[in-house]
Amino acid sequence: MLPQNKIQDVFFTILMAFVMVYAMICYNISLNVGGLQNFVFLAAFKEMLIMWPIAVVLELLFVGKLAQKLAFRFVTPGKDPMIMMILAISAMSVCLMCPLMSLAATILFKSAGSEFVAVWFQTTALNFPMALCWQIFIAGPLVRNVFGFCVRALSKNAGNKDKEAA
Repeated sequence: MLPQNKIQDVFFTILMAFVMVYAMICYNISLNVGGLQNFVFLAAFKEMLIMWPIAVVLELLFVGKLAQKLAFRFVTPGKDPMIMMILAISAMSVCLMCPLMSLAATILFKSAGSEFVAVWFQTTALNFPMALCWQIFIAGPLVRNVFGFCVRALSKNAGNKDKEAA
């Protein structure tokens, strides 16, 4: 299920950003320490406090609309199957968010100095395959299912309240 209004869009974005940002922070910490270790799962929450709001703001103000616009160059709403629409928007979101979030991480967490551009490019190149696969195969399906469950539960609950009021 996909968002149908602005409130749903904000809720969906908050959920998706949490799942994507947490996984990508875990991935980057693991790269920095030579592999995944148990401490990474807790350590990631420190960076989440900074990176999660950045991702939400970027998505809501800039990336969301642009990703749809770019995706609709490849797919046509109402004509192409819904899965193709979802995959196109997801892929375009990663294409936009990965360099932007890698830029934020480079500025905030890496001491790049005079090698700033090289470090940002390398960070983006290392993050992109993980971000795309995580989005397409794990985060996207998981968040859409959780979001759909929440929307159905809320609409069912609202329907019951309407019946009680009548």
